[in-house]
Amino acid sequence: MIPEPFFLFLLLPLWPKTTVMLTKERSATTFITLEDQHGAHNYHPLPVVLTKGEGVYVWDVEGKKYYDFLSSYSAVNQGHCHPRIIEALVNQASRLTLTSRAFYNDKLGEYEAFMTGLFGYDKLLPMNTGVEAVETAIKLCRKWAYEVRGQKSGTAKIIVAEGNFHGRTMAAISISSDPDSKGGYAPYLPGFVEVPFNNIEAFKKAVEDDEVAGVLMEPIQGEAGVRVPDDTYLKEVVSICKEKNILFIADEVQTGIARTGKMLACDQLGIRPDILILGKALSGGVLPVSCVMADDEIMLTIKPGQHGSTFGGNPLACAVAMEAMQVVLDEDLAQKAEYLGRIFRAEMQKLVESSDLVKLVRGKGLLNAIVINDSEDSSTAWDICIQMAENGLIAKPTHGNIIRFAPPLVITEDELLDCCRIIRETIVNFSK
Repeated sequence: MIPEPFFLFLLLPLWPKTTVMLTKERSATTFITLEDQHGAHNYHPLPVVLTKGEGVYVWDVEGKKYYDFLSSYSAVNQGHCHPRIIEALVNQASRLTLTSRAFYNDKLGEYEAFMTGLFGYDKLLPMNTGVEAVETAIKLCRKWAYEVRGQKSGTAKIIVAEGNFHGRTMAAISISSDPDSKGGYAPYLPGFVEVPFNNIEAFKKAVEDDEVAGVLMEPIQGEAGVRVPDDTYLKEVVSICKEKNILFIADEVQTGIARTGKMLACDQLGIRPDILILGKALSGGVLPVSCVMADDEIMLTIKPGQHGSTFGGNPLACAVAMEAMQVVLDEDLAQKAEYLGRIFRAEMQKLVESSDLVKLVRGKGLLNAIVINDSEDSSTAWDICIQMAENGLIAKPTHGNIIRFAPPLVITEDELLDCCRIIRETIVNFSK
């Protein structure tokens, strides 16, 4: 039997070939081909290969500069490679990166105190990705239902909204209505009830079921095309939840951290979720950080050994997240998003009124979308995004006929107006 170290030694001559292939050629085609040949085909990216980012700008491997109008799905609200966040990363990385939760570390408690004080909750449970935080919230809701609400084990149901996007784990796709995310993965996790989004009568009917213990919703449905509900809808949902002793769980992974013009989208309506889910911009796009926050009655239903994560709450993530959040506060990014968002929607409304292509504009703060006057199976929105990239601005369509616009919140008014010019000229000169 060949010893394992010797077997690995035999493979070493193969590795330099890959290294040479990765560094010799810097064209976009080379990198796209590498991903196509060696990576899973679970994404369909715009054909732009990025290599550098700073603030609101990114550069591709061939040196072309772009405005970034996606912000890594709102993970880079503080701008690419914000110097304060990178400094926090480097400083902590040189000291200690990971302890696991088998031991205490000197950053997690500080981070938990900082975040709970900022958002007004008793406790924080740290995770890594947004969808992990969603899974955590679902588990918390069910545990609370059985241990606090006194519900019979195995009966707790959670209401979700049609058109939702909470990630792509088995629980997340079980509550999805998107056939691309959901198709082919049955059987699905039971215990969820789907209702139409922004339809209060349908919601009232669903909560007549006494087994409903929670409601999980995005205050604004980002992936569905920035669908903004009526102001009265979520207020009434929360009011009914309180009346019936049902937990309201807000998925603010994409809408949180100043994106919509307030620190949370729920803040726009004066709503305080029973369970708050955050992710993405918690770290300024530097590394995966997410969390769930709730008060003691809910959070303390989970005991040692019942939930966790090796990397969740690691000192590197905590140090970075604290600085990333402080940047949001110090640079007043929420107020900036509110002000610039109004300007952006006003400029896009001019397109609605002057172009046959653009049907409507919608959004809050700097989370916005335009709806192209075509069907969802049209390629028009994709083709427009290709032409915008050629003109120096990158964005991505969603649901075929919708283009989402979410620049880093550090963008200036002059930069925003320049981007509006690029979008306007691209659409005006667009030909199918």
